[in-house]
Amino acid sequence: MTSELPLLETPANGIPDVVDSPEDLSSSIASLAAAQGPIAIDAERASGIRYGQRAFLVQLHREGAGTFLLDSETLGDLSDLNPALGSDAWVIHSVTQDLPCLQERGMRPAALFDTELAARLLGWEKFGLAAVAERTLGVRLAKEHSAADWSTRPLPQEWLNYAALDVEVLLPIRDVLHQQLIDADRWEFAKQEFTHLLDFTPKHFDEPWRRTHGLSKIRSRRDIARVRELWQARDSMAREADLAPTKILRDRDLVALAQSGVKSSDDILAQWRRLSRAEAARLFRAYRKASRLGAEELPGRFERGRTKRSEFNPAELKERVAALKAAMSERSVELTIPHDVLLQPALVKSLAAESHVDVEEHLAEAGARPWQIELSAPVLKKALAELPQA
Repeated sequence: MTSELPLLETPANGIPDVVDSPEDLSSSIASLAAAQGPIAIDAERASGIRYGQRAFLVQLHREGAGTFLLDSETLGDLSDLNPALGSDAWVIHSVTQDLPCLQERGMRPAALFDTELAARLLGWEKFGLAAVAERTLGVRLAKEHSAADWSTRPLPQEWLNYAALDVEVLLPIRDVLHQQLIDADRWEFAKQEFTHLLDFTPKHFDEPWRRTHGLSKIRSRRDIARVRELWQARDSMAREADLAPTKILRDRDLVALAQSGVKSSDDILAQWRRLSRAEAARLFRAYRKASRLGAEELPGRFERGRTKRSEFNPAELKERVAALKAAMSERSVELTIPHDVLLQPALVKSLAAESHVDVEEHLAEAGARPWQIELSAPVLKKALAELPQA
C-alpha cells in the first residue's frame, strides 16, 4: 500500500541556501564543474499565475557536488552552467515540460535522460514523479507545492525543502530505470528517444488565438474575428501585468464577450466585474475593431494550412485513420508501450492521408525514430493493404 511507504521528508544534507547573486552562482558553477556524472535538474514555474512559462527556480543535484537551488528570475542568464555540466546527461522528469524554460535561461544539455519517458517505455500506467519514486525507491514524495506560485519571494522553507527533494531522488530513480530498460531490451529505444529530445522545441502556432477554449463552437466569422481581437488585447494586457491571461479573463468569458453584443465598456464592466475600467475599455476597443472589419478581413473558420489536402474524401480518410489507429492500438497493447510513445498519432494520421506510400520512408521523413519504424511499419503496412486505395 502506498500509504505504508515511508514519507521522504527532508533532503539528506538539509535545505541549501538559495543562490541569488553572481558571486554565489560562480561558486556553485565551480562546485558542479569539480564533480562528474549525470546531473538531476528540475525547474519551478508559476503556471496559471504569471505570464509565460519561465523558470523562477532551477534545482540541480550532482553526486560529489550536492544540491543547488538557483533563483533564476534574479540571476537571469544561466548559460555559464553549460561548460560545468559538460557532456554528462541531464536527468529530468518530463523533458518536454522543463527543457523550454531551461533553454529560455540559456541552459543547453549535451545529453538527456527523461525519467517520465523511461517509465512510459516500460509500460507503467502511473508515471508522475511521485508514482515513479514509489515504484523505484519505495518512498513517498509530498507534492502539495507543485502548483505553488514560485514567483513568490522570499520562497518559504517548506517549498525549498520540496524543491530540493525533487532533484535529490532523480539520480537513484534514473539508475533503477536504466537497469530496467536494459532488462526489458528497451534501452536502445530510450537512447533514441533521449537523443531526439535534445532538439525539442514547443509547437509554434501561427494563430495562437485559435487555441481559445470554446472557439470551435463559434460559426460566425465576425464573432471569430472578435475572439481574435479580444485574445490579442488580453494577451498584451497579461504580458504588461506579468499575469496569466486567464487571470484577466477566462477563455469561456472571452468567447461569451465575443458573442455578447455589448455596446460600450460599461456593458462589459456590468457583466465582468473583476475587470478594471481600463481593462474593460481596452477590451471594448478590440471588440469594436473586429465589428468594423470588412468581410474580406474576417478570419476563416479554420486555421490556415491546418491540414495537407488528401486524395481521399473526408469519409474515406476517417475510415483510414480509424483503421490505422486500431492497428497501432493493438500493437501498443501487445508491446505494453503507450500508443503515443510507440508512434505519435499525428504521424499515423499523416500516413492515412497518403496513397501508394513507402511506409518506412514516410515515417522517417516525418521524424519517427528507427525503433518506432521497426515496430510500427509492419502493422501499418498490413492495415493499409486491407484498405481501398485512391
